[in-house]
Amino acid sequence: MSKPQVLMIGGGMIAADQILPSLYQLQRRGVLGGIGVCAQRGATVKALADVEMIRRAFPGHSFRPYPDPATAGDAPHPLLYKELIAALPPRQIVIAAIPDQLHHDVIMTALRNNQHVLAVKPLVLTRAHAREIEQEARARGLVVGVEYHKRFDDRSLLARRRYREGWFGEFKLGTASLMEKWYYRHSNFQNWCTSENSDAFSYIGCHYVDLVHFITGLLPASVSVYGIEDRYPNGNKGYLWTDARVIWNNGACLNVQNSLSFPDGAPGTNAQGLSMYCSGGDRGAWLEHSDQYRGLRYCYTQQPDAPGSTMFAEPSTDYFQYVDTGGPGLEVVGYGFRSIDHIIAAILRVESAREDQRSTILDEIDAAGVIATPSNSSYNEMVMEAGRLSILNGGREAVINAHEITLR
Repeated sequence: MSKPQVLMIGGGMIAADQILPSLYQLQRRGVLGGIGVCAQRGATVKALADVEMIRRAFPGHSFRPYPDPATAGDAPHPLLYKELIAALPPRQIVIAAIPDQLHHDVIMTALRNNQHVLAVKPLVLTRAHAREIEQEARARGLVVGVEYHKRFDDRSLLARRRYREGWFGEFKLGTASLMEKWYYRHSNFQNWCTSENSDAFSYIGCHYVDLVHFITGLLPASVSVYGIEDRYPNGNKGYLWTDARVIWNNGACLNVQNSLSFPDGAPGTNAQGLSMYCSGGDRGAWLEHSDQYRGLRYCYTQQPDAPGSTMFAEPSTDYFQYVDTGGPGLEVVGYGFRSIDHIIAAILRVESAREDQRSTILDEIDAAGVIATPSNSSYNEMVMEAGRLSILNGGREAVINAHEITLR
């Protein structure tokens, strides 16, 4: 089969920090063909093309920018992605790297044009949209992979195997937190992660809800989210501090705290971790992941110029880093790259099969449960929908059942 083309919709923070360099590495290895990036404004794709670290790591690599920064001016092009997706040959790859509330339209546009999809998490914000995506993708023999990259952290994969082999017994009580840096408030977040669209739990906390299921196989039964509104620098309001309680179908409870509050002067890129307390027989068991600290402490001679960077630093070697392995340029390593690599490998596996084999392969991907798909991770959309219902109703508990989500 020929190398698939990739069209990424969105050119913001996650595109620069993880997705584009991962695509370039796969392109360098001969896995991918041409890459295009579409944003609403030419300035966005120009800024992405000018990221110095990516240019240094991947000399000679570039993407097709849409709209063209040289001619686009300042006017937004909100529907340009529809034209570009329609112009792709069938069964290429569309990446949805845009704000949460825009996922559904982009993903459905891609599927209706017979394109595979890699979507940043969460897939969508309602169960109905997730089911629609699942049905459309299956009818066309297409992969939709949700990029929950924490699944590809070796810690998570090890915990999953050992939990499911019975080493921990049964999960009963847990806490998780992920606090992003304060500078997020000065980014494009202030234009889209606002109270009416999303919140810190929906955008950040979904990682750990997904991870608890990934490890244990349990399903969420109810959600309550208390949110504290705060103002961004541009005056918009957002639920920038959230405290969530997720009850699981065995009665276990997970508390998840999220915010855009970690001080810019603090040495890590964020503060995050997971603790799970379990029982088995007449013994207790315990799992704890300190996910922001990987055992490195640096103190530089000068202040790095990246937002939130500090002279005293505690880098994470596991999520995403650039390393020199002899060139050309640099290699990217970590579970951020592995996640994208794994989803694209699944797409290539489907595309290399005969048409009558594709449904069986999609079944195998769903059943393995390593890649999040609309079929095997729809509990996430139930939690998103329940969480939004709860936070907009003062933190009341939202109960998840087979047919509806209701306030208790």
